[in-house]
Amino acid sequence: MAFIRKVGDYQFEAQINRKNYPRQSRTFETKADAEKWGRMVESEMDRGIFVSRAEAENTTLKEALERYLEEVTSGKKGARQETARINAWIDNKLSSRTLAAIRGADMAKYRDDQRKAGKAENTIRLSMAIISHLYKIASTEWGIEGLSNPVAKIAKAGGSKERTRRFEDDEESRLLKALDEHCRNPFIKPAVQFAIETAMRQGEIIKMRWEHINLSRSTLLVPDRKNDQTDTIPLFPAAKAILEALPRNLSGKVFDVSQDALSRAFTSACKKADPKIEDLHFHDLRHEATSRLFEMGMQIQEVRKITGHKTLSQLMRYTHVRAEDLLKKYG
Repeated sequence: MAFIRKVGDYQFEAQINRKNYPRQSRTFETKADAEKWGRMVESEMDRGIFVSRAEAENTTLKEALERYLEEVTSGKKGARQETARINAWIDNKLSSRTLAAIRGADMAKYRDDQRKAGKAENTIRLSMAIISHLYKIASTEWGIEGLSNPVAKIAKAGGSKERTRRFEDDEESRLLKALDEHCRNPFIKPAVQFAIETAMRQGEIIKMRWEHINLSRSTLLVPDRKNDQTDTIPLFPAAKAILEALPRNLSGKVFDVSQDALSRAFTSACKKADPKIEDLHFHDLRHEATSRLFEMGMQIQEVRKITGHKTLSQLMRYTHVRAEDLLKKYG
């Protein structure tokens, strides 16, 4: 039977010493919890299914997150965004708890607290996905035994709502005019126009280099797409004309601007447009461009070749053909 002793004024330690098993001990806030844990461990020993939780009970979430950041996150394409989410978890009071002490109820409370704070469902989902993957890595790769994934036990936060935003009325011309009037960097307006013409992601446009472009063949090599594939896409006349008009940069970059500067300039131009353009994100240009490819009469496989979508379902999320445009074409 587990030996229970009081530690300090507010904690109780349960100890189990049994032949042929390593000594087990754990500290709890109540005597009842210590006794419950002792009965559970001894029952597992009696049935021959005991697995030592010593490492899980001595490794804090903060320690595990720091290791995950170094060994897992650092190798991801989205390392910058995930690092921010991990730092937020490290600042959370749960990070001082051990991996074994975090329960599904704790994750459910975190989810509900984030909702009350007004966080988007997709933001909550991505944050909790880090914890879920951390527990998987800790169990399968780090050899921490006896772990139970607390995220797997609760209802997940929902995904992001599908956006259907496209240019309305004269928004495109107003946006480009605002970029002309208020943006000093000569590469930003062409980068926006290129996104509209090609459906390329912002990160892909920023990484473009002249050695990837073959103007004589009107093709562009996209070496590092989000789905880890390399594609060669066609440059239609409008996209090719944008590139031909650009000044050449000694660095080899096609668009000499950082992703952060491009994002800020785009947001600023939307605000300074006359009238102001509401609720338009740079990524919506990918929706716009993809929908236009279908409106041109392209087939699904042809569009996928250009956009780089891995599955049909992913492609459909970025396709929003308008009823009025279909009427113009077929009505």
